[in-house]
Amino acid sequence: MKELNRDRIQPLVEKAVAGDRNAFSEIVRIMMKPIVALTYRMTQNRDVAFDLAQDTFVAAWQNLSGFRGEAHFDSWLYRIATNKTLNHLASPKSKVVSADDYSSSETLDYATPEKILMRKELKNTVINFMATLPVQQRLVFDLRFYQNLSFGEIAEITGNAEGTAKTNYREAVKKLREYMKKKGWQA
Repeated sequence: MKELNRDRIQPLVEKAVAGDRNAFSEIVRIMMKPIVALTYRMTQNRDVAFDLAQDTFVAAWQNLSGFRGEAHFDSWLYRIATNKTLNHLASPKSKVVSADDYSSSETLDYATPEKILMRKELKNTVINFMATLPVQQRLVFDLRFYQNLSFGEIAEITGNAEGTAKTNYREAVKKLREYMKKKGWQA
């Protein structure tokens, strides 16, 4: 699906760089959900996540002429979102909210109530776990696990070496296994 989005986005990027606001609006429509998901998992605050996503797209539009195409457009957006999120987390006014404070509006029409409850519990457990990770490990885990990006792309987004991205991910997964075991989840 990631490749499909890239195929869909590329012609829109070319039009947007030329000043086509409708093309950029379509990019926003395609990429809003993954950007909000990234910022939410990093901040664990829905309102802040939406604000950061909006800031990301405003910055992208304002700096679109600076996009040189050396990276995939989605990687460039993730980099902007990552920088905005890390700046937010570093500010003294940021506060991580527990997953218990977030009520999901997801509906899974094909699942039984028991499966829905189990998925919600698992989702909340992973979100709570992510809050325990150092920021760089949390970011790398999110980009790899949820966005399915390569370690090369993650290195580019985070500004670190590929080996550092792999190490951060490996450490996060190790901690996740320990965390899940303590919570009684079977691996």
